[in-house]
Amino acid sequence: MPHSLTDLVVHVIFSTKGRCPLLDDALKPRLFAYVKAIVQAHGGRLHNINGAEDHLHLLLSLPTTMALADLMRLVKGRSSHWIRQEFPERRHFGWQNGYAAFSVSRSRLSRVYEYIARQPDHHKKVTFREEFLAFLRKHEISYDEKFLKI
Repeated sequence: MPHSLTDLVVHVIFSTKGRCPLLDDALKPRLFAYVKAIVQAHGGRLHNINGAEDHLHLLLSLPTTMALADLMRLVKGRSSHWIRQEFPERRHFGWQNGYAAFSVSRSRLSRVYEYIARQPDHHKKVTFREEFLAFLRKHEISYDEKFLKI
């Protein structure tokens, strides 16, 4: 086959360094557009992005030419640099190391899309910790509680 063809959709979750509540309504729309541009510039597709004051959810299709780890390094590195440049009062902004990523089948894409769209309302009832641990359990990902700084 002369071309690589894939359909790799991933739900990614990552938080601000120290889970500081720095993602406010003034920042989010511009940040979301910036992250979308990064993903698209590298051949991916950002289906949806949203989050709370201290974390983001991305629903994205991976490009055929890049591993998830490489794309996330670019997204997190470039977006944190951009935030520090555009918002001088956030000159110490950063993302926590790591992220969580979960594969999404095409048949569940709209459901995950809607889940991400409802993030602000969702977090009026559920804490980030509760949400994150539920994802790990649902996807049968083992973890050591002492390494979860959530």
